[in-house]
Amino acid sequence: MDADGTQFGIIPTSEALKIADTRGLDLVEVAPNVSPPVCKILDFGKYRYQLSKRQTQKKSTGVKEIKVRLQITEYDLGLKVKNIRHFLDDGHKAKVTMFFRGREIIRPELGMKVFGKMIQLLTGKFNIEQPPKLEGNHIIMVLAPK
Repeated sequence: MDADGTQFGIIPTSEALKIADTRGLDLVEVAPNVSPPVCKILDFGKYRYQLSKRQTQKKSTGVKEIKVRLQITEYDLGLKVKNIRHFLDDGHKAKVTMFFRGREIIRPELGMKVFGKMIQLLTGKFNIEQPPKLEGNHIIMVLAPK
């Protein structure tokens, strides 16, 4: 198959290389495990660039972060849970972070209660990849879709 979509059918490798060379493009083997192997005539540098661009897009959308505070209201907690559920339904992981400011750090059990309420409100198919854990002045929990 050519870069513009035209198909040549089954042709010898030497002839395919000549066609690619005359157009200034590369002959790339797409499916080597089938008989006969499937090849495309395309600009390999451009192809690699687009492939790496797609992979970085996938990596950047893998984990969505939600930040909550210790003094969060029931309504705001419901909104955060709704957003987390939306992220999990889309196939993303959700990282929930709670920062403590000033003297709030002396009562981390209150933060764990907020995370407990959040887990109770979250109904659906999800795994707790990392349970709520106090790390320095913040608590982190990671949820993943099943």
